Amino acid sequence: MLMAGQLFKVSALATAVFASSGFYVYDRQLNLDDLTVIRFGRAAATTAIISFDYLTAFKHLEYGTEEYWALRSKLSELFLSFEEKPHGAASLAQVHKALLHDGRTVAIKVQHPKVQSQSVKDIVMMEVLVKAVHWLCPEFAFMWLVDEAKKNMPLELDFLREGQNSEKVANMLAHFPFLKVPKIHWDLSTKRILTMEFAEGGQVNDREYMKKHGIDVNEISENLGKIYSEMIFVRGFVHCDPHPGNVLVRKCPKSKKTEITLLDHGLYQVLEPDFRLDYCRLWQALIRGDMSGVERYSRRLGAGDLFALFACVLTARSWTAVNAGISSVPVTHSEDVEIQTNAAQYLPQISELLNRVPRQMLLLLKTNDLLRGIETTLQTRASSSSFINMSRCCIRAMARHRRSKARSRSRRVQVTLAECVQLCGLSVYELLLWVKGCRLGTWLTALLTFLH
Repeated sequence: MLMAGQLFKVSALATAVFASSGFYVYDRQLNLDDLTVIRFGRAAATTAIISFDYLTAFKHLEYGTEEYWALRSKLSELFLSFEEKPHGAASLAQVHKALLHDGRTVAIKVQHPKVQSQSVKDIVMMEVLVKAVHWLCPEFAFMWLVDEAKKNMPLELDFLREGQNSEKVANMLAHFPFLKVPKIHWDLSTKRILTMEFAEGGQVNDREYMKKHGIDVNEISENLGKIYSEMIFVRGFVHCDPHPGNVLVRKCPKSKKTEITLLDHGLYQVLEPDFRLDYCRLWQALIRGDMSGVERYSRRLGAGDLFALFACVLTARSWTAVNAGISSVPVTHSEDVEIQTNAAQYLPQISELLNRVPRQMLLLLKTNDLLRGIETTLQTRASSSSFINMSRCCIRAMARHRRSKARSRSRRVQVTLAECVQLCGLSVYELLLWVKGCRLGTWLTALLTFLH
């Protein structure tokens, strides 16, 4: 607690320094940032101006001044070394690398000193702009954006909560040996400063980095799918910001195994059990091509008569592919072009759809979109393994639910046996796909064709 108290003093001093130096843009008489940038949430405000402010925050602290030496002396009490130039900058904070006196390397996430006050202005401005857009174009209703910003912003600004989320997900997914979540140094953390284990690696969308370090992109894509399928379908506790800067990959120097590091745990979605189970059932129907199930569970999730559009938005697939079953129809370039071409004409319907569905769905749609972007970059989108992992998690989630509702031991055993049969069936199917894809499988297929 003594260390945390010292860090709080450093935080207060750093706030004064930042406010009087690096963040000069906000002190101009005409705040162009407020007037010209339509911000759909603080996560969308990583502009060049803000990034420049973060990068120059320490640079504008004049060497030799009283403020400079005060800050340096406080930092030297806590850290053996502290890199003033940030390793990363975003809309909420900047990250510095430091070395503790015991030799451990840490990352220090420091919140922008004006975020608290500026975020209130952003939300007010967003609300005004959204209402203006709705007045000009009544078919576009985006008030849900304002509601979500009001709800999520205070959560993202509390770094102690972020640390708690980090520890929760680390414990929850400890059975995945390839997942790494940086440990939190609580004695060096406050609501504005989060100190954690420093993570090495390249961004998950950096194919050149993976090629250079011998990392299999298919393995990364599959393991990332396992992590998020577990969070969404089984646990109902979902990391909602998997953009490439928050997902690092590397080969562990000791084990030589590939690791995925998950960063920035400020924004999580806790799914209601009924919502999560309906979402499981919907994805099972989408994978199988069960159109009656797609309609039924889309309607239960609030899509109403826009269930077809909802299925296409959720999967980023054409209605033809959804009808056939998304696991059996590969993604093609022509399908992507078709979706992009037709998207504009459905904007009013999409706006109506987003107003209809539960608010929990909004962050899931964002998460799906970010994950899909990573898969597209890695060229592993919609692989069979991803659908198998999703199906496996859906089966486990439904079985867990049925066991919780079972009134007798025999019924629980029956549910468990059914679960094992379904999971074994998936494993056999996965094995068949592997055999078919390898050289031996090609030879066997050719031999069987010849004998037939």
